[in-house]
Amino acid sequence: MKIKYSNLLVAMLLPLTYVSAQDVSLTPPDAKPGECYARVVLPAQYETVEEKVMVKEPSEEISVVPAEYGTAEEEIEVIPETKKLTPIPAKYKEVTEMIEVKPALRIWKTSLKKKALPVSPEILAAAKAAGVDVEHAQPGDCYKEYFVPRKFKTVTEDVLVRNEHNETEVIPPEFETVEKTVVVKPASKKVVEVPAVYEETEEQVLVEPEKTVWKKGQNPAQKVSGATGEIMCLVKVPAKYKTIKKRVLKTPATTKVEEIPEETKVIKVKKLISDTQIKNVPMPALYETVEKKVLENNATFSWFYAKDEVEAGLKYTGHQICLTEEPAKTKKITKIVLDTPASVEEEVVPAVNEVVAVQKLVAEAKEVKTPIEAEYKMMKKRKKVSDTHIEWKRILCQTNMTKDIIAKLQSALNEKGYSAGKADGVLGRGTRRALDKFQRDSSLATGGITYETLNALGITL
Repeated sequence: MKIKYSNLLVAMLLPLTYVSAQDVSLTPPDAKPGECYARVVLPAQYETVEEKVMVKEPSEEISVVPAEYGTAEEEIEVIPETKKLTPIPAKYKEVTEMIEVKPALRIWKTSLKKKALPVSPEILAAAKAAGVDVEHAQPGDCYKEYFVPRKFKTVTEDVLVRNEHNETEVIPPEFETVEKTVVVKPASKKVVEVPAVYEETEEQVLVEPEKTVWKKGQNPAQKVSGATGEIMCLVKVPAKYKTIKKRVLKTPATTKVEEIPEETKVIKVKKLISDTQIKNVPMPALYETVEKKVLENNATFSWFYAKDEVEAGLKYTGHQICLTEEPAKTKKITKIVLDTPASVEEEVVPAVNEVVAVQKLVAEAKEVKTPIEAEYKMMKKRKKVSDTHIEWKRILCQTNMTKDIIAKLQSALNEKGYSAGKADGVLGRGTRRALDKFQRDSSLATGGITYETLNALGITL
């Protein structure tokens, strides 16, 4: 079944040029009756080629082989022979002894009753000051306080704080220091590397040359009803460049020689002036004079034995002290006592020698140059194979276009990801846009439904 399309719609989609039989120059090549041809735009063809571009010029690397040294040893006396006095510690032995770990507890209380309270230190001191012999009192003794005047007197006493004895003093040896200069590293030469200097430069590399393409133009005559024809414009597309960075050698690597002075070391050597000596120093006994205040008479109070009768006129203050006693506790312990006193042992200390390592130059430093090859980078470029041009191509037209073919075209475009809309066999604006995009993406001729486009979509008639 043949479908009739509007003449205006066919003229917009398929720009056909009808010519008379006599006008042979406008007739498509090898045209046969019943076939339709159109002048379509064939896009320019390109191929990708790679070009080798140098990004770093050749240079050379300089490495320095350091100088070699040999080591020699020299022995020097730094401390002469001397004497060493070694103290021999004292020896001790263990003895067993019973010691009192808790003395007999004598407590002054206000009475001899079991629940009596202890006497305050102030009251006990007052009783002692009044003449009560608290140190020699016996348990069960009680004393009462009465009011009497009291007096104090000052006495002096020499107390021994250190016994007379002899002390052994060791006088150490005396030395004087002598300095000696030794060459530990001789003078030499050092090769110093001065690295190469590079600078960064930029270069414009041609990626795609200048080209011309055919683009459709609008014929003002087409706005007039019944007008036909098409306009193709040849447009100039400028060349494309890519900026690459290059590292260019500015100053090559060199070396310079530096003089290294010799290294010396100053060694301090001790010289014996006087040897170790022993000296006994007598130490006299040491005393310290201590002043004491002794209570002669209590200025205000006096204490009397509780069972004694007191003089008339003395008034009892109510203070009483009674000595109570708890037995002492003992413990068996082992003590360490001196068995053999300490002494001094003399021995000869041999001289001390020091080995000094001295470096000697075996081989001078030298430089080694290693060439560094240039570096290249492969750049991809698009090279034009053919320009954009117009050719006659066999297409579908009113005579051989059916609704079934348009539906197949829509389905094939949708399968390839081009939104042609519903496969309803109607050649609408969406189908035309999808067809044009597929032809451009596939580098096919645009301007009509060519047989090459149908083959690319897998559509057979």
